[in-house]
This record gives sequence, C-alpha cells and structure tokens, in this order.
Amino acid sequence: MNRVLIANRGEIALRIVRACHEEGLEAVAVYSAADRSSPHVRAADRAVAIGPAPPSESYLDIERLIAAAAQAGADAVHPGYGFLAERAAFAEAVERAGLVWIGPPSDAIRAMGDKTEARRRMRQAEVPVVPGADAAVDDVGPALGLARELGYPVMVKAAAGGGGRGMRVVRTPEELPAALASAANEALKAFGDPRVYLEKLIEQPRHVEIQVLADRTRTIHLGERECSIQRRHQKLLEEAPSLAVDADLREWMGAAAVAAAEAVGYLGAGTCEFLLAPDRAFYFLEMNTRIQVEHPVTELVYGVDLVREQLRIAAGEPMRVHGGWMHPRGWAIECRITSEDPADGFLPSTGRIEYLRVPGGPGGRWDGAIDIGDEVTLYYDSLLAKLIVWAPDRPQAITRMRRALDELTILGVATNQGFHRRLLADPAFQEGDIDIQFLDRRADLIQPTLSADDLTRLAVAAALAEDASRRSRLPIASSDGAGSDAWAREARLEGLR
Repeated sequence: MNRVLIANRGEIALRIVRACHEEGLEAVAVYSAADRSSPHVRAADRAVAIGPAPPSESYLDIERLIAAAAQAGADAVHPGYGFLAERAAFAEAVERAGLVWIGPPSDAIRAMGDKTEARRRMRQAEVPVVPGADAAVDDVGPALGLARELGYPVMVKAAAGGGGRGMRVVRTPEELPAALASAANEALKAFGDPRVYLEKLIEQPRHVEIQVLADRTRTIHLGERECSIQRRHQKLLEEAPSLAVDADLREWMGAAAVAAAEAVGYLGAGTCEFLLAPDRAFYFLEMNTRIQVEHPVTELVYGVDLVREQLRIAAGEPMRVHGGWMHPRGWAIECRITSEDPADGFLPSTGRIEYLRVPGGPGGRWDGAIDIGDEVTLYYDSLLAKLIVWAPDRPQAITRMRRALDELTILGVATNQGFHRRLLADPAFQEGDIDIQFLDRRADLIQPTLSADDLTRLAVAAALAEDASRRSRLPIASSDGAGSDAWAREARLEGLR
C-alpha cells in the first residue's frame, strides 16, 4: 500500500491526507466542481476531478471514484465518514477493482447497517439491546400490538437509518399510524429503504459510545465518549471521558463493544453507540462502521492516532496500541462548528468565508478545512470544522474551550459558535447534569433573549463599527456579514459576545 485515494472532502479528507503523509504514503484527493480549490485538494500529492457539485454526481458516484483511483494509480481507498463510508457496495467495488479497502469487511458493514439484523446479532452475542423488534413492521395492526407489549412511549426507527432520520417518538396508540407512515417515507427518501421497526423509548438517557479498534489478531476498546448534547439526534458537542462512567462501567461497556465487534468479524476503527439509562443500565444502539466525527477526543485522552491505525491495519500490520488495560488521561472536549444559525432553527447558512481567525494556545486542536474566500454551499454537510481542547480535568477543559471559542472568528456565514459559548457557560452543563433531551428543555441556550445590557453592547459595537468604516472609507458590514472591512466586523462581533 503506497498511494491512498481519499473518497471524501472537507476536514476529514484533510485529516486523512495528514495521516497518510505521516505514514509515508501518498495521498490522492478527489474533488467536485465546487471543491476545486479546497484545502484538502491543495494538501494532497495528487487530485482528480470527479464531477459536478451535487454529491450524487461526484462523491456518491462509485464508478467515478473507482475510475479516479485507476487514473491516479492509487492502490487503496479510504472513505472517511459520511457519503459512501458505510455502503457495503462501495467496499465490494473497491475490492473488485483490486484495491485495498481501508475499513471493515463489507459483511460487517452490511450486518451493522441493517438495524434489525444488528439487533439480532447483538442478542446472539449477549450484548444488551433496547427492548423492541428484531424485524421490520409494515402494518399498523402488528405495530400496535408490539407497542402495547413494550409499553408507551415507543420509538419508530428506520431499519437502514442513522443520523436521526426516519425516527419518530410515539406516546399514544393514536399517534402510531401517522408516525409509521412519516418515518417510512423519510427513510425511503434518505436511505432508499422504507422499512421501520419499533423500540421501547428510554427516557432521559445519556448517549455514550465506545471506540473499538481491531486488527487481525485482537480487538480492543479505547474507552467512552459522551455525546449527549444533541439537537434532533444530531450531535453538537462531545467529550471524553464521561462523568457518568466510572472504571467498572467502562469495563462492562467496553467488553460489550468488543463482543459486538467480534460478532461481525470487525476490522479497523469503529464505534458502538449505547444508551445509558439513569439506573446505569446500558443498551446497544448501533455501530458506526467507520471513523467518527468525534474521534479526536479519544485520540487526545488515549494518545492514539486512530486514522494512522486504520492505515496500518488495512496494510496488514498490527495496531501500535498496546494490549492490556488503558486509562484515559485528562479530559477532551470537541465543539462542532457548523454553518448553521441557532437563532433561526439551526437552518444552514451559505456564503463566502470573508475572515477567519483560528484559536491558538496550549491544549488546542483545530480540525478544519476552510480558508478565507471559500464558498459555503448547500450541496454538502454544514460542518465547517471541529474545535477540540485537552486539559487535565473537565473544569479546566471547559475553561480552555471557552477561551478558544472567544478567540475563534468566522465571518461571512452564520455559525453555531454563540450557542457553544452559552452552553459551556451554563451551570447545568458545567455540573454534567445532561442527557439527550437536555437541549429540548433548554430553549434559552438555542434562542437567547437579549437583555438591556446586551442591547447596550450592540449599540456601542455598532457605533464603533460605523466610526471605523467612516475612517477607512469602506462600507459597513451588512446584516448578513458580507462586504465590509475586517476590523469593523470584529467590532460588531465583540458586541455579540
């Protein structure tokens, strides 16, 4: 394995380019028409155009990706996350082309990608699963009977789903028919598969996931990540370790995750997601058969480069991580910085990156792939970058992240940066009193109201910006942050803080 084609874009593609270079491998980028000058393209050793901006005509086109690998002389393919990373058909196409697939076997991807099949496999492996069906339900009558047996509330979930799509909470029998229909319709549009199934709804659980790593001789786990800060089942902030998990619980959950991986013949890096109930009971939710967005927090507390381990394992080499018990060291937090406006329902924001200031200082990490002048479009996911910090303990990690967020400046598109500031300053979050419904109860963190002091600061900032604009003879920033001088926009931003 000498030259790796990266079948992805953005920050994860740049992350993989760097790992390839550190492993002494050449990296080949692919790009759509919208990504021609993106950082991951410039960082790679070679780059191949694969089509127009729409993902269906570029990053999701298996034939074009295989052709790009042949054109570049690549001998391996890394899928990153998203797009085709969890498509068994892509893994099989890569292998048919005589290339190395940097990921788990296609059979493992297929088994874990079908949620009902995954539940069946986990039961056989004695991994605890949420009470529910191990087969899809396609008729209201049987669904009503199963829901009655499980006890309301229940969750309707897409059998081929993930990422919160094709999911509906049902609290009464009257709600179930409509929930089945809408979940199936959403699942069909999102995954091309309308099958849905039922699970008991676990009230106010934490979302805790376990990182696993497997080579050809052993499977290990690298502790847990706390991923309970979510909105509409989309993660916004992650940390490692979790306040809710002590050494004993970590050992039990880790053993369950290893058993889950071994049950499907797993290879490489993967993540088992669990719901952790208030009574410390935990239930298998799903397995992500790829590298996770939030993998950096595990890397920082365990001192492991997971992407380099993926490359080594795919090349047939043993993992570098030693065997035996590993303990997390310190605390890491990751904030997903997205081009979304929390005050407008987290709707995506588009535009040109006009100004970018990345945080510095000790214990910080910026996994991003945006530069001044880049266009943010609606074609791709809204994730711009990941801001990660490490500190000796959680309070210090929170303090460090708050400082880093204060240093970060992105102008030209709306972002969720202000939301993260409010979250990290919140006493309940600081005490660790969270679960996956936390943000459902805290609308104030998402859409804050302006106090009289806030309005005063905004007025002062606007006056400073107006004065700066007059003196520089450049137009003042418009309300959407476009077309102004950077100093004036910095003054406006200070008022919003």
